[in-house]
Amino acid sequence: MTVLIVGFVLLALLLAAVVMAASAIYLEHKKLLSLADGAALAAADSYVVGDIGGSGAPSAPLVDERVLGAVELYLGNSEAFSTHDHLEISPETGSSPGGTALVVLTAVAHPPLVTFLLPEGIPVEARSTARSRLTQ
Repeated sequence: MTVLIVGFVLLALLLAAVVMAASAIYLEHKKLLSLADGAALAAADSYVVGDIGGSGAPSAPLVDERVLGAVELYLGNSEAFSTHDHLEISPETGSSPGGTALVVLTAVAHPPLVTFLLPEGIPVEARSTARSRLTQ
């Protein structure tokens, strides 16, 4: 009987460790997604007034360099590099046709209690897009 109880306790502890690890990865992804959303909004507003097209509906064209600069500035101001492990801006980050800013961030999540199994962590990626809509 004691062996059965010990076995069930170990199984319950293992299940709790797996749930904690999955929750930690989920929360890290949500934090990274929130950061990517804010960076995408900042990048969508990186257009220059002189570049706004005048024919038909006004549009805000974006340039990859300005989008990347706005993302780096946003991440630097929010001190994200100190709160996320191995935070990087993906090379896919830039502007898409139609004035859309695409931001792709990657980081590494370290789930609790299983760090000895995964010492390098689990890579997490977040994608976000934003577009400035101009009206007259």
